[in-house]
Amino acid sequence: MYHSSLLLCLSLGALVKYAAGSDWCYNGCEHTPSEWDHLDGSFCGEKRQSPINIITSHVEMDPNLTNFNFVNFSSRHVIKSYINNGHTAKYTLEENTTEVSGGGLNATYSTIQFHFHWGDTEYHPGSEHTIDGHRYPMEMHIVSLKKGLSVEQAKVDSAGIAVLGFFISAKEDGNVSAPWGDLVSNLTSIKDNEVPVNYKISLDDLIGSVNLTKFYRYMGSLTTPDCSEAVVWTIFHEPINIHKNLIRLFPMNTGLSNVFRPVQDLHKRQVFASPATPLPTGHPWCYDEHHCACTPPLWHFLPDSHCDGERQSPIDIVTKKTVIDEHLDAFTYTKFDDKHAIKYITNTGHSVKCVLKEDMVEVSGGGLGYVYSTLQFHFHWGDTSHESTGSEHTVDSKRYPMEMHIVNKRKDLTLDEAINTPNGLAVLGFFIEPTDSTKIRSSSGSSSEHHETNPTSSQASDMEAWTKLTKHLSDIQNLSSEVIVTEEISIDDLLGNVNRASYYRYNGSLTTPSCNEAVVWTVFKESVKVDQDLMMLFPIQTGHHNVFRPTQSLHNRTIYSTMSAASAPEPTALFLLLACLCAFPFNFHL
Repeated sequence: MYHSSLLLCLSLGALVKYAAGSDWCYNGCEHTPSEWDHLDGSFCGEKRQSPINIITSHVEMDPNLTNFNFVNFSSRHVIKSYINNGHTAKYTLEENTTEVSGGGLNATYSTIQFHFHWGDTEYHPGSEHTIDGHRYPMEMHIVSLKKGLSVEQAKVDSAGIAVLGFFISAKEDGNVSAPWGDLVSNLTSIKDNEVPVNYKISLDDLIGSVNLTKFYRYMGSLTTPDCSEAVVWTIFHEPINIHKNLIRLFPMNTGLSNVFRPVQDLHKRQVFASPATPLPTGHPWCYDEHHCACTPPLWHFLPDSHCDGERQSPIDIVTKKTVIDEHLDAFTYTKFDDKHAIKYITNTGHSVKCVLKEDMVEVSGGGLGYVYSTLQFHFHWGDTSHESTGSEHTVDSKRYPMEMHIVNKRKDLTLDEAINTPNGLAVLGFFIEPTDSTKIRSSSGSSSEHHETNPTSSQASDMEAWTKLTKHLSDIQNLSSEVIVTEEISIDDLLGNVNRASYYRYNGSLTTPSCNEAVVWTVFKESVKVDQDLMMLFPIQTGHHNVFRPTQSLHNRTIYSTMSAASAPEPTALFLLLACLCAFPFNFHL
């Protein structure tokens, strides 16, 4: 059926004609997304709406979600025209040339167009769907109608429209040449002016190396008015990687920004995944309710959990209540300077973890009493705002922007034995905050840093090492993804010249389920200094926000401190007297 005239009126692939006078927008007009359900003939307030946040721990595997069959996705002659319709950049395909079937679809669908959703900058990404709360920079929708149906017929069929959704990730070294370079050459701010496409690129060229066997499936709606609930959604697990400069051209050249609908309630719908899609194993837990139901206050209900014990971490370190211990001497670090000790970096779904090569790096001394093998280090952080804080431990109630944990296992124990031994693990905790040159200052011109609870600050770390490390974050945006580290990065490079002789010591636990009370904690007093732009890449690239456990009750535990001058609180007579009293020798056993 010939319906190209209808397609010219489609917005965002919604295949919708809306009533005169009921104009809608994403921002800057009366009918923004929160008001779409008030438009004439709108379904936007119903209970099968899209987009959604896909919580991977709630997804069920469906063996019927088999491989897709694509017809003419490899053809370089199917993209017909481009238009900026005031809501998106849309590319129309030649009629009756491209098809999709299989993949658990119950019919063959004719592909008619594709379009995009984006934000404004790398700090405000704009994909419509999110994965475990992570919003990608962009999202591409390839829209298909059930073969033989008109637009209006497809809109009243619960599975009349099939949309293939592809996340788009920003890369420093992404594809900067054809085909994406050709595609963006048509982007213009001139609205409602359809222009022919004269380049020869295919849908497969745009999709690139994405594994098309890994995808999520749910029943939803169009994501623009009238939000007809007629869409079989396929969201592919792997993103398309393109250069960040090409992504910036979409808001820059079209004059459109933040063109995405917020995620909608799932209600009682179930999201499924193809057999090839990696899903979380074990009992799900998370830091906030947007990712799962089992947030920190409920961790103690998990099987085999110790999260309600009386030796839990992290804690607030009240400096005036710490006790000086003369036995907390210098550490001995073995291979912390090795630039090839990091084996790979992975996205755990909760943090970024750097796994070290086995039996290479060690730590001893520091009053530990044993030699410990260094297994990995990982990070905790807040959100994407410059004032964000996300350290797990706090000092006099101050929470730092980030915290780095270097995890070590007693060398004479297996890992299973170590997590069940009171001092089986030793974790070195380092606060991280911006370098002085990148620190965001308040409107009054004063630093946002609270010096009264920040005893000392180190000079900046090796920014080249941090740049190399954070460069990998765009490669591990998917859950359980990992990338081998080939660059030269040592732990010493990351820590810089932070004072490792000045620290706090207490007995605690793991800060994630099952919260085993097996950790000898060392929290260093000096903060590691890192460029703020590099720190921001952790929440931006991974999409994980506020990945820290709240502080736990100290109960009857004592926090010990080294004898360095940096450990002394405010120089009042009372505090000096306490320091003198605490300096007398006593026995301390881990």
